[in-house]
Amino acid sequence: MRKLNLIVTASTLMLTLLPILSSAKEPAHVISAFHAALASGDAAAANALLAPEITIYESGFVERSRTEYAGHHLPEDIAFAKKSTRRVLQHTERREGNLAVIWEETETLAKLKGKDVKILGTETSLLQKIGESWTIVHVHWSSRKEK
Repeated sequence: MRKLNLIVTASTLMLTLLPILSSAKEPAHVISAFHAALASGDAAAANALLAPEITIYESGFVERSRTEYAGHHLPEDIAFAKKSTRRVLQHTERREGNLAVIWEETETLAKLKGKDVKILGTETSLLQKIGESWTIVHVHWSSRKEK
């Protein structure tokens, strides 16, 4: 019975991740899928798009692995993404072989402490192609409130 539960759990996880991993054929799709996973509260899907050795820079802090991010800021990022609306204002992409860099300028609308706020953000993502799929190996987030 225990083995059957493990098989069912593993199968369910794979069926959940399959659409995300199959869409990981273009760097921009990976970034979009990552933010969609955050907004839907799907931590497993978000983690599946990150390299195990990812580095994430945000507000002067560094997280040096997928495990570290999952244990620290991922739950906060999901909670925020679920109650906000993110819009990409500018998207630029450059590819060189198995590496891609994506720069995005964003506008995020949210309610913080009972007040409507507009947050302007910048995101730089470095992706690496492994096999047929792209994975996020570095992210640098910066944001500010609108003046």
